[in-house]
Parts: sequence; C-alpha cells; structure tokens
Amino acid sequence: MDFDKLIEECRKNPTLFVTEILDATPDDWQSEVMNAVANGDRGVSIRSGHGVGKTSCLSWLALWWITTHYHAKVVITAPTSAQLHDALLPEAKAWLKQSPVSAFTEMFTIRADRIELASDPERNFISARTSRAEQPDALQGVHAEHVLLICDEASGVPEAVYEAAGGSMSALHASMVLAGNPVRSSGYFYDTFHKLADRWSTFHVSCETTKRVSDEYIEECRLRYGEESNTYRVRVLGEFPKGDDDTVISMELTDGAINRDVLPTQYSPIVWGVDVARFGADASALCKRKGNAITEPIRLWRGLDTMQLTGAIKSEYDKSMEKPQEIFVDAIGLGAGVVDRLRELGLPAYAINVSESPAMGDTYLNLRAELWYKAKGWLEGRDVRLPRDDRLKGELTTLRYTYTSSGKVKIESKADLKKRGVASPDAADAFVLTFASDAGTAIGGRSGRRMGKLKRDLAGIV
Repeated sequence: MDFDKLIEECRKNPTLFVTEILDATPDDWQSEVMNAVANGDRGVSIRSGHGVGKTSCLSWLALWWITTHYHAKVVITAPTSAQLHDALLPEAKAWLKQSPVSAFTEMFTIRADRIELASDPERNFISARTSRAEQPDALQGVHAEHVLLICDEASGVPEAVYEAAGGSMSALHASMVLAGNPVRSSGYFYDTFHKLADRWSTFHVSCETTKRVSDEYIEECRLRYGEESNTYRVRVLGEFPKGDDDTVISMELTDGAINRDVLPTQYSPIVWGVDVARFGADASALCKRKGNAITEPIRLWRGLDTMQLTGAIKSEYDKSMEKPQEIFVDAIGLGAGVVDRLRELGLPAYAINVSESPAMGDTYLNLRAELWYKAKGWLEGRDVRLPRDDRLKGELTTLRYTYTSSGKVKIESKADLKKRGVASPDAADAFVLTFASDAGTAIGGRSGRRMGKLKRDLAGIV
C-alpha cells in the first residue's frame, strides 16, 4: 500500500498504525485506549498493575498522533526526570528507530528531549517535560490545532500541573491521557475514576488479566505481601489503596509473635542490630536475634557519645555466651564512628546506610523500606517469637507507608514521625537492622568502601 494512503487510513485506526508501521501487536485494552483517543475523547485515564504494557501504549499513542495529524504537538510528562527520560521518551524513540517502514523513520529527527517532524519541527513535535509542584507549567502553553497531553505515573503529578493544563486543552482537537499505578486514594488521577468519572473514559488493567505479566510475578507478590495488602492491590490488581490499611506491621502480627512459645533453633546464626541515637531525646538500641527468635529484650541507652556506646556494645559482646556472626549498625550520622571503632576492636560490625538503594529497586524506595518489609515477612512466619516488650510492639505497629509516584513503597522517616508527634522507633529500627544480611553495605564506616551485596547463606536470617 502507498505510504501516504496508509497514514491516512491509520488516522482513524491507531491499531493499524501499531501493527503496520511499528510492527507490534497491541493487547485488546491497548487498542481500546487508542481508539478512545482516535474517536475524540478528550479525557482518558488508565489505572493498572505493574508491567501490563502501559508505557508501550503511551509511546504508540504519541507516535500515532504526531504522524497522522498535522500541526500536532504531544507533551509527555511525569513527576521526575528519571521517570520521563528513562522510560516513556526512550520507549517512543526505540519504537521509532526499530520500525521496518523507512518512510516513517525518515519523517522525524530525534533529539535529547524531543522527537520532531523533520519538515516542520516547530509546529509538530513530541516534547518531554518534568512535572514539579514548584514548576506547574509542564502542560501549560501548548498551542496547536491538535494537542495530546500524556501524564505517566499520574498519581504523582502535582495538582497544580493539572490545573495549568486547562489552557492547552482549549484546542479544537485536544486530548489528555493519564496513566499509572493507582498509588494514592486522593488527587486528580483518583478523581477521574470517581467524582469526575462521567467526564472521563476510564480503563482498568490488572496483572491477573494480561499475558504480559508472568504468573510467577503475581505469585511472588501474593506470597510476599498478601492478597489483602495495599501493595498487592496497587502493584498487581491496579486498584487504589485502602485508606485504613497504612501501617507496615499490624498488631495481629506482633501479638502472634509475642504469644508464641517458640525456642530458637540450635544452629541458627546470631545477628545483632544497632540503631544509633541521632537526637537528644532518642535512644541507642541493640537487638539480638537468633534465627527465628529475639532472644532477650531490646537494650536501650540514652545520652551516650560514640565511644561510650561502642564500649556498651563491646561489653554486651564480651559477656555473651553466644557471639553474633554479624552486627549491623545504622551508619547514618554518628553510626559510622561506632562501626569504625567496633571493627578496630575485632567485632564483626557492618555499616548499613538505610537511605541507599535497596536490592529490590523496583519495589522499595530505599533500603530502610526494604528492611522493614523483610521484618514484616519474618513476623508473618508461624515459628517466630518476639519478647514481651511493649515499646517494641508499639513502635513496630506505628510506622506508616505510602507509595511514590512510580509505585515504590516508601515508609515514614524518623523526621516525618516527629512531625506527627511520634517518638523515634529506636527499638524497632534496631530489630529491622537484623535483616540486613543480604543488603548492600559499606564496610568500615567512613571509608565508604563498598562490599556490594553480602552473599551469605545463613539460615534464618532472611
């Protein structure tokens, strides 16, 4: 078929564009989304689980729009530069480059943050703009006969950005497409499925209903988080989180572990976790875990400097009948000095920077979140035991979690807890540090020398 004739036919048939021009096969839901835009729907909103093909669909839409319309502009946005320039825009460029239709690829010029129609780059382009609250004009001032606004990770796009988009949507032929994991039960993206639903064409895509997501991934999420958890709802089902389920660890889990009569297995490794106080009112804490049990109440010290705390830990080590194989110390702030001195004394101390990237970078925002969820998974076992420690129980069941705009689990920092009047969870943080055996660590405190992942096969640690 003649290329110009093909493009003309594709204008009302984006699925034809994807199959014939891009050499791809869209899922039914992807075709339905693209057809909604082609039929003139001015608002299209997609909530989905993880890995269902959302980014591909948005990339196809952007390329279809700029190819089949003249005096056409596409602006794609996301909450962060990384989300924008590491995902959606590169995906669009990749589809353009790999098209088997040379007449199509030759139409465009690819630049760092734009894809332009070579014959008229100022009036026809795809542009990437980051959405930030302090710069709400990402979707503002886009004027053309045909305007397409695409918001990826739409839950995280600031409300001010959506408000500023109104002027761009005044074009005769304009459409806005929102897509993302439904990580917040509030905001504009949430409203498009609820109080604004009569004005939007909405689509819901679950991992359980698409062939693009493996059964193994779904089962892993089910086992790790539980089908009733918000994490499973958001990442697998594409459902908005329940507002009444925002604590990391429930009282049901802690009560179960406290009330169990479980003895540590004989050959379980012993691991200590040390949380070093950062503020005057906070306490330094030491937790001792032997495999499936916390063997004694959490030790707390107040008002100790670095050397005094080191001495207290060394004293605990010397009088312990069973020595720890590993001592994990929160190395943020004063903790680095504690690690340095403990290692000088010959103790197996390892620095843990909980602000670093986690092993499961696509699930958790940082190592702190990952460790808390490792601890939660341990508590979900039927053969684990906590001491009768009301402080530890209270701290474990207080910490809340939420999601970033990209769907990663984020838990409250100590600073955030203080803002809502909650004391620092020193004992709880010491406890969760005992699960750091397979996390990235910096050995030697201030030296910052990376040891990568600690690859140990220590039964009962993870």
